[in-house]
Amino acid sequence: MPDQTGRIAVVTGANSGIGLVTAGELARHGAQVVLACRSAERGRAAEALIRRRLPAAEVDFMPLDLADLGSVRTFAAAYAERHGDRLDLLVNNAGVMALPYGRTADGFETQFGVNHLGHFALTGLLLPRLLAAPSARVVSVSSSFHAIADLDHSDLNSERHYRRWVAYGRSKTANLLFVHELARRLAATGSGMVAASAHPGYAATNLQTAGPRQEGRRSAERIMELANRIVAQPASAGALPTLYAATAPGVRPDEFIGPRFGWRGAPVRSRRARWTLDDVSAARLWEASERLTGVAYDFPALPAA
Repeated sequence: MPDQTGRIAVVTGANSGIGLVTAGELARHGAQVVLACRSAERGRAAEALIRRRLPAAEVDFMPLDLADLGSVRTFAAAYAERHGDRLDLLVNNAGVMALPYGRTADGFETQFGVNHLGHFALTGLLLPRLLAAPSARVVSVSSSFHAIADLDHSDLNSERHYRRWVAYGRSKTANLLFVHELARRLAATGSGMVAASAHPGYAATNLQTAGPRQEGRRSAERIMELANRIVAQPASAGALPTLYAATAPGVRPDEFIGPRFGWRGAPVRSRRARWTLDDVSAARLWEASERLTGVAYDFPALPAA
């Protein structure tokens, strides 16, 4: 990993799993890292853990609940007060997976609201600070499960019919469409900022067990725990594609980085479903996301010829 000294990074969901590893490795290599976490208890525990492992680390917990757009706005305002006008790296890592049907504080289906809309709003609100950095990056963590479902633009909130895994796949497709459109709009303004995406393969984190635990499906929870122990790679390996997309020289706009063998392996450019490269679908999702979140992106105008 290149030296990150002098860079400021925000990592969402940095209290456990891939987010914790990502935040710790960025701090190990010199970055000042903001741990953006929903739980104050777990966020402060993650901050203390990183400091114990790396006494010289510059880490700062800040509360962020992606299921509440009010919390997203509060976080963005607080970031400006505590860390100034520049942000070098935003890692949109936090997420939920295959939960029973629920709604966010703003009434959106939980997986679409947390995995996509919360990060869409956060990125837009932090965009001026990203644009103020000379070589900023935004990395959104998607999943190979994006390939199970394209978006249904007529039912973004899964109000007509809800299937947890289909909803998860659609939210991960939304992550990739968001990066695709963000990269296109940045290029159109002549910005050097890079928007890329990553997926961890199959990594052992608490993401797999959260849904079964929430519903009290103990047998399903045990199966996922067993699969995590026997099949999955550790979170430290699952974080490698994210770290590569965030720090490696030469990462190009809209690249999708994942494990070489799909579920594990060294980070490489990954294949993706064709619908995640659909310009029309990406533009439709962008317009809907601005309307639903009330966050309009403010891109700089191209200089006059």
